[in-house]
Amino acid sequence: MTKGANTIADIAGLRVGQAHDKRLASGVTVVVFDAPNVASGVVRGGAPGTRDVAVLEPEMSVESIDAVVLSGGSAFGLDAAGGVMAVLRDQGRGIKIHTANFPIVVQAITFDLLNGGDKAWGQKPPYWDLGLQAALAAQTGPLELGSVGGGYGATTATFKGGVGSASAVTASGFKVAALVIVNAVGSATIGAGPHFWAAGVERCAEFGGLGQPQYVAEADLALRIKGGSPPPPSTTIALVVTDARLTKPQAKRLAIMADDGLARAIRPAHAPMDGDTVVAVSMLQKPLTAGREAFELTELGMAAGDCLARSIARGVYEATALTFAGALPAWRDAFGDLVAGRR
Repeated sequence: MTKGANTIADIAGLRVGQAHDKRLASGVTVVVFDAPNVASGVVRGGAPGTRDVAVLEPEMSVESIDAVVLSGGSAFGLDAAGGVMAVLRDQGRGIKIHTANFPIVVQAITFDLLNGGDKAWGQKPPYWDLGLQAALAAQTGPLELGSVGGGYGATTATFKGGVGSASAVTASGFKVAALVIVNAVGSATIGAGPHFWAAGVERCAEFGGLGQPQYVAEADLALRIKGGSPPPPSTTIALVVTDARLTKPQAKRLAIMADDGLARAIRPAHAPMDGDTVVAVSMLQKPLTAGREAFELTELGMAAGDCLARSIARGVYEATALTFAGALPAWRDAFGDLVAGRR
């Protein structure tokens, strides 16, 4: 069941900010947490780019984090966390040791360096400034999807990628939501047609309502990945947030189960050139029921996987093509007429 805005904005205690540069064809999305939380995560891609993801492991001392950054720019994009940290430090956020304080900012990046944008930035990549802008823009309320923020320059094997988000409420009453940057080496759609791999979990025609094809041909199952030899690095990076009160090991399990949604929505997933990463955050607002913890966590993980799959399809569905010659088309460029009367 979905309620509210059907985005990560449905979870209380967080704000989302986005910034991008059209000439650069890249950008940054940041989620700032304004309430205590517990965070963990999982990295399944073969070529990840991350910052401070190690602190998410259950045996590490840090539990609560201040922000998650999802950025383009490959390794250059890791500078974005510095800009976010600068804003949060000015706000007095972070771990305090005597007179020092340093925000805990976890980051994952995508490879969008070959999308046609101007990457000739000289000795100083622009991502620190984009991170700063995104953090300053962080707010509650409506969330823009598609070609914006960290998803501005994102692509897939077949169509333009982007920012996607979706939310749900479990039968036990817990909220869960996902936010994703879809920049996969594979495809979110089936073969050469309009149908999404995630169609089986779509709600309220959120990515067109076309459903599943009557038949998936053998040719539809053929490998479709970004061109070049070798194929370029790519990566789908995501954040899953819940209002359920979880321990750090339980948050780790939530990330693992949510990651299954990535594999259901993109074919192939977790490839050698992908850096697929999922961070899971518990906002500690609603305890699991005594004696039903395993059941409710399983239910929550299943819903999180569905939310991530739906978010991936929405990220592609809502995207618009870059303006450069030869840019990958958006899904709506090819199939928008099929859903024009449904929106």
